Amino acid sequence: MNAPLLSVIIPNWNGVSHLPTCLESLRKQTYQQLEVIVADNASTDGSQALIRAQFPEARLIELPENRGFTGACNAGLRAANGDFLALLNNDTEADSCWAEEIVACFARHPEAGFVASKILLFDRRDVFHTAGDFYTVDGRAGNRGVWQRDEGQFEREEYVFSACGGAAAYRRAMLDQIGLLDDDFFFSMEDVDLAWRANLADWRCVYTPRAVVYHKLSATGGGVTASFYDGRNALWVIAKNYPSFLWRKHWRRIVAAQAQTAWQALRAWRGAAARAKLRGMVAGVLGLPRMLKKRRAIQASRRISDSALEALLTDTAL
Repeated sequence: MNAPLLSVIIPNWNGVSHLPTCLESLRKQTYQQLEVIVADNASTDGSQALIRAQFPEARLIELPENRGFTGACNAGLRAANGDFLALLNNDTEADSCWAEEIVACFARHPEAGFVASKILLFDRRDVFHTAGDFYTVDGRAGNRGVWQRDEGQFEREEYVFSACGGAAAYRRAMLDQIGLLDDDFFFSMEDVDLAWRANLADWRCVYTPRAVVYHKLSATGGGVTASFYDGRNALWVIAKNYPSFLWRKHWRRIVAAQAQTAWQALRAWRGAAARAKLRGMVAGVLGLPRMLKKRRAIQASRRISDSALEALLTDTAL
């Protein structure tokens, strides 16, 4: 029986300084059935030339303009041939066994539609970026274990709500059913939105601690841009995906959490990131009618029971 193909999609925008480390780590993978795709968002820093000259085994998709994280990822996902499809940030370094462990995890868990990697900081390799992602009942997403020192507390393979899009792997059959990333999100929380759709369709996300990736956190994103999209997309995730039965139970907490976010941004008004967060929240409210149209189809396709879905959410941040 042939080993399944794992396609690794790397979205890139002006990441020429990061690509050699990322692509070299994929060359060193113990798993050989690997397809590497770089989806480039019209970079102007010579990324394309570097890939052609130094990493000819990588398949380069050149987009005519910057389509954001979602646009680049979706272009790569559509072009991929793998049974499993992984997203990997360009500012990462994958452990040599990462791909092998991803495929092995899927084999152990036929119920899993997606797999979360153990992501550690690039320059502090004993500190977590995430051990899989969580979602709280009051409508907030976060990284399990963020900033914690790795002392073995996340060494168990287990279900989590979501996989961070910086190093997430998906079963093709799941994506065929629920669709790809939502291009309206452009950047930020698109992975959480996809996780909601996957969980509602009764697919599971498994965190596997043996699939390790090191991440230069916010090396190619963050700041004002991230603040805007975080503020906007958090509202859109709730509008599209948060089920009515949970809304009836927790709407006060959801509203309070959003009000707290807005108040904190107002208090820090002098900061550009805080102002961007508020602009994003306003944009989120203005875009709610479009998200509510998408909501109808998503909620109509729900397969998971109320109790099972509620069990996937956490009461507070982890």
